[in-house]
Parts: sequence; structure tokens; C-alpha cells
Amino acid sequence: MFVSPTYGRMSLTEVLYQVERYVDVSEHPHYKLIIGTDSQNHGEETTMVTAIIVHRIGKGARFFFRRRRHPKIHDLRQRVYMETSYSLTLVQEMQQHEAFQRLYDLPIEIHIDIGTTGATRTMIQEIVGWVTAVGYTVKIKPQSYGASAVADRFTK
Repeated sequence: MFVSPTYGRMSLTEVLYQVERYVDVSEHPHYKLIIGTDSQNHGEETTMVTAIIVHRIGKGARFFFRRRRHPKIHDLRQRVYMETSYSLTLVQEMQQHEAFQRLYDLPIEIHIDIGTTGATRTMIQEIVGWVTAVGYTVKIKPQSYGASAVADRFTK
């Protein structure tokens, strides 16, 4: 299940329907679909949050998120790989829905919570390579607001 601050708990089908409605109301179709995942360790568990953001460029956005809990993942590399995997898996799930077929022309970006400073800088080449090899545009910090701002907000 996903959560929307506007609509509450929703299935993926309902999320895609809301994305479609949001895109349909605009006369100027300048949108992008952003998927980003972030994680946070709390005690003995790791919380993973994956966000779907439909960005109406220059006019705001709507977002939906899904939260999952796992036994604590100590290794940062493993957490980043799992975050990336969750984002890519969600795009695959979305593509299997009929509602997504009407959104096929939206550019898709995968936002990864890694950057050129800090412990994740050594992973940039391999993670960016993985996502681009699958066929998606990838953004890292500071442009990866889907993961580092939206999803991060709900890992707390």
C-alpha cells in the first residue's frame, strides 16, 4: 500500500489513476515521473521508503510513498543497492498496470541518495551505471530530491 498526504492509503493502481488525473488537468504537459528510495536505521530495523513523484515542472508536484521495514541492514553498500533495487522494481510494477500505459510518454527519473561527498561517493559509478544500463535517467545528490528529500522525510 502507498500513502498520499492528500488521498490517504492507496493501491498502486489507485496511485497511477491519480497520477493520470493530475497529468490530464494541465494544458501544458511538462511533467516527469520520479522514483526515489531512501532508508534509515532505527534500533534493530531499517525503514525503507520509496516515493513516486509526478512533477509538473514549474507548477508543483504530487507524491505517494510506500514504507517497508526490515531487520537492521548495517552495511551502507547493501542498503544503497537495496534502495536502488526497490526503485527499479517499482518502475517495473508500474509498467505492468494498464493505467501506466497511458503515462508511457512521461520521462522517468530514478533518484538515488548518493553523492560526490561522504561514504557513498565510491558507489556512484556502479550505481549510476546500473540504472542507466536498465534504461533510465538517474539523478544523484544534490539533484536527487525524490530520494534525499521526499523519501527521506518519511524514513524518520
